[in-house]
Amino acid sequence: MKTQLRADLMLLMITFFWGASILLTKIALYHMEEYNLIALRFMIAFLVSGIVFYKHLLKINFQTVKYAFILAAILFFVYVFATFGTKYTSVSNAGFLMSLTVIFIPIIITLFLKQKPEKKVVWAIALSLCGIGLLTLNNQFKIANGDLLCILCALFYAVHIIVTGKIAGNVNPISIGVLQLGFVGVFSTIFSLIMETPKLPDNPESWFSTLVLSIFCTGIPFIVQIIAQQYTTPTHAGLIFTLEPVFSSGFAFIFTGETLSNQGYLGAMLLLISVLIAELDFKSLLKVNYRKNIE
Repeated sequence: MKTQLRADLMLLMITFFWGASILLTKIALYHMEEYNLIALRFMIAFLVSGIVFYKHLLKINFQTVKYAFILAAILFFVYVFATFGTKYTSVSNAGFLMSLTVIFIPIIITLFLKQKPEKKVVWAIALSLCGIGLLTLNNQFKIANGDLLCILCALFYAVHIIVTGKIAGNVNPISIGVLQLGFVGVFSTIFSLIMETPKLPDNPESWFSTLVLSIFCTGIPFIVQIIAQQYTTPTHAGLIFTLEPVFSSGFAFIFTGETLSNQGYLGAMLLLISVLIAELDFKSLLKVNYRKNIE
């Protein structure tokens, strides 16, 4: 098997688990409160990744800790919005709306870094706005609170990706990645102690969903993504990640019978197309096809 194909299959595997994470979050929230779940998820993920990469943690310095703290503060809000948003909307809506991160990244770069967006990005933004409207607006033209929180999750995750790109090159990326998991766990534990009555899962269903969320949807994906993206292209990775909302809606249909309205399916399709437009490098693809035709 070619190295790039193996890397792409690894990314497909973690995308599959990310797609399952929304349904698992919804199940876990039947048994425990929101900050409690986030705290358990990230503490377990920190322990798993910390054991695997313990050698990197032996070499950390103050700068690494500082950057990890900053990234963790942003990531904490990402998962707060994701967890509360998932609780108050459908699994399918959450999956498609959280994929808007790909659209928010060029918008933020344009607004704050003053970089002119490509034409394809402008088209993608326009399509995504139409998709959001069709997927979320009700008869009163209002967006449900859960849908709004999922959109905020995508926005904050875009900020997290941009900030990571700016500062991660100055420190060991593995060390900073593991540390930020621990910091998010600490932040969530503090909020849970203040606002909730934290507890451990008390039945097999909640233990299963929490452990799968922690290990297969948080800890292992972090490790696999770092390894796999060394052997594949950003375009391949981005296209594979667009399958996450497809997986999430598939899990919702299979395990809960959840479906969208015709309007909702149209909105979801427009969102998926907008993400593909934002990810694909059409000029490069046309050049490759042209070369193949003339050879």
